Amino acid sequence: MALSASLHLRQSQSLVMTPQLMQSIQLLQMTHLELGQFIAQEVEKNPLLEFQSAEEAGIGTDRSERDEASLTAEAGGGTEEGAGQGDFYDSATSSSGERLSEELDADFANVFQDDTAPQRADAPELLGQWKSMPGAGGSDDGEGYDLDDFVADRKTLRETLIEQVPFALGTPGDRLIAQHLIDQLDEAGYLHAEIAETAARLGATTEDVTRVLLVLQQFDPPGVFARNLSECLAIQLRLRNRLDPAMEALVANLELLARRDFASLKKICGVDEEDLVDMLAEIRKLDPKPGTSFETGVTEAIIPDVIVRSAPDGGWLVELNPDALPRVLVNHDYFAEVSRHSRKNSAEQAFLAECMQNANWLTRSLDQRARTIMKVASEIVRQQDAFLVHGVDHLRPLNLRIIADAIKMHESTVSRVTSNKYMLTPRGLFELKYFFTVSIGSAENGDAHSAESVRHRIRTMISQESADAVLSDDDIVDVLKQAGVDIARRTVAKYREAMNIPSSVQRRREKRALAKAAGF
Repeated sequence: MALSASLHLRQSQSLVMTPQLMQSIQLLQMTHLELGQFIAQEVEKNPLLEFQSAEEAGIGTDRSERDEASLTAEAGGGTEEGAGQGDFYDSATSSSGERLSEELDADFANVFQDDTAPQRADAPELLGQWKSMPGAGGSDDGEGYDLDDFVADRKTLRETLIEQVPFALGTPGDRLIAQHLIDQLDEAGYLHAEIAETAARLGATTEDVTRVLLVLQQFDPPGVFARNLSECLAIQLRLRNRLDPAMEALVANLELLARRDFASLKKICGVDEEDLVDMLAEIRKLDPKPGTSFETGVTEAIIPDVIVRSAPDGGWLVELNPDALPRVLVNHDYFAEVSRHSRKNSAEQAFLAECMQNANWLTRSLDQRARTIMKVASEIVRQQDAFLVHGVDHLRPLNLRIIADAIKMHESTVSRVTSNKYMLTPRGLFELKYFFTVSIGSAENGDAHSAESVRHRIRTMISQESADAVLSDDDIVDVLKQAGVDIARRTVAKYREAMNIPSSVQRRREKRALAKAAGF
């Protein structure tokens, strides 16, 4: 067979992941904060992009200007008629006041001298600082001051402990050891440094480090400088003068307390059931993490991406939260102005064309992202209508395929949209992933049940049980089967353990102890 060269024309289709397409996919799964940071970076490097103001977006207008205008109109606006009325009122008031003072022989001007005297500042320099602040009396800029400037700064755990060192330790060596131990504390106030290692590092003896540590363990907040949970609780009990031998035995066997093995604890501590209940109540009053109250981290509020409201026709109104939508515009006027001055420069023209292309792509991607979130959220609301009306007991089993088939999209797209997105409903704030739960079959060949609704039923039944009628896992299975839920015993046990609910034996023992302590 002879070899020969030939030329063939073939047509085929393939999906190419361009960088812009990859970024469009990444925009879907970005949170509100991540998207804001990404857009800020794009605006910084693209001169054709700019943030849209609230006035351009139609969100609102300057309220202060409207209030000022209305107040000016109510005051008469400086018209002659208004001025005439003001003069008449002032003259009438002045003459009637003088006549009343003469008839009653009383001069009210001298009764409250502090009120009628000119306003004087006890500290003129503070008054000057106040007037110089934005928005304060005497300022002309009209901007309001920030009330956060007047809030006292919260001290950290380290600062609180350092302030107590000079009052408890006198020698420089002891203070150096204390400074080193303070630096070894974690956020909860626990000490993870070894005594021997610390002594070798500082050139001190282990006795000196131990002595300083015992002094530091008496600092405020109670329980700091503990090396484990048992020592933390023991320090707090010692400061309360409640660390007796029985309590020491209880603190040393916290693993039995975690398992609720009250029978073993009574034998180890040598107390009866009533005394053990009192000791447990004393333990509950202690703080297992004394340093967490000094955390300075700012709690970030969750901004919902979708808001669901009741519609007048009985349905649901689904809309995107305007606070979570980025507002960015393409400045076409600036592009046209710059293009006229750079016609002869090919490099500048190429740069402007690339900036315009990226800006248009970003705006289209943001619009497509908003439309996709709206489609997915609307379909979730349609599928979970019974949950919005009746509560978690009527939450339907749902998966990504059902939503993807309904809105004609791929499951991966729905998964990206629902990750780290939140929906504000009349039932509360929920993550979009919350509405996707596993299906549990029905015992009567009816509709399947959601795993979340079944967990809610188990939690409700256990919370309503009494000490004499504690439900076992088999009892819960029987009750659920009577309600039409086909569930296995091991599934009930798995759900119960996931919700940190102890077994029926442990719950019965604890409930009886609490009931006996209460006198029932």
